[in-house]
Amino acid sequence: MGIHHYFKSLSDLEKIYRCPGKFKFQEHSVASHSFKVTKIAQFLGTVEEMEGQKVDWRLLYEKALNHDYAELFTGDIKTPVKYASKELKRLFNEVEEEMTRKFVEKEFPPEFQNVYLGRFKEGKDDTLEGRILSVADKIDLLYESFGEIQKENPETLFMEIYEEALSTILLFKDMTCVQYFLDQILPEMLRERFIEQSELTAITERMIEESRSR
Repeated sequence: MGIHHYFKSLSDLEKIYRCPGKFKFQEHSVASHSFKVTKIAQFLGTVEEMEGQKVDWRLLYEKALNHDYAELFTGDIKTPVKYASKELKRLFNEVEEEMTRKFVEKEFPPEFQNVYLGRFKEGKDDTLEGRILSVADKIDLLYESFGEIQKENPETLFMEIYEEALSTILLFKDMTCVQYFLDQILPEMLRERFIEQSELTAITERMIEESRSR
C-alpha cells in the first residue's frame, strides 16, 4: 500500500491512447486529454465568471484533472460504443467506479481514501462545474475528430464522433460559455482550410439550427 503506486500509474495514462483500433494521424493519450480538458474548462469557467456566475475553481480543476483516471483500469472505449445506450453507459460507469474503489482502498493510506474516492467519482453532474466539465470534455473530442477530418482521414468514425460531440455540446446551449464557443470559436475553426470543409460546415450549421428550434 502506498502513494508510490498512484504516482507511478500517472505515467501509464500517457500510454493509453484514445479511440483505439482506428487509424489516426495523431495519437492522443488519456493524460494529454485530461490536460487539455482542464485548460478548456479553465477558459469556459472564466467566461461564466465574467458573466456573474460563482465558479468553485478548486472543484472545477479537481473534476477536470481526474475525470478519466478510471480509464487506467478499463482503457478508452470508443464514444459511439460507450454511449450506444443509457444502460450500457451505466454499466461502464459501474465497472469504472468499482475498479477505482478497489485501487484506492488497496493503494491509499486510510486517511486519504475518502478524499480520493470523492475526486475520482463521476464529475459530470448538475453543478456548474460538472456542466463545464461535460462541455470541455466534448470540445476536446470535437477538436480531436476535427484534426483527423482536416487531415483527410478516411475513417468515417471521426465524422460520427464530431457529430456526437457537437450534439452533446448543444445540450448545454443555455450556458454563456457554450454560446461563446458556438458564436466565436466554432466558426473560426470551420474557416480553416480542409477538403471536407463544405460538408462539415453544412452538418454543423444544420445541427445548430435544429438545436435552436427545439
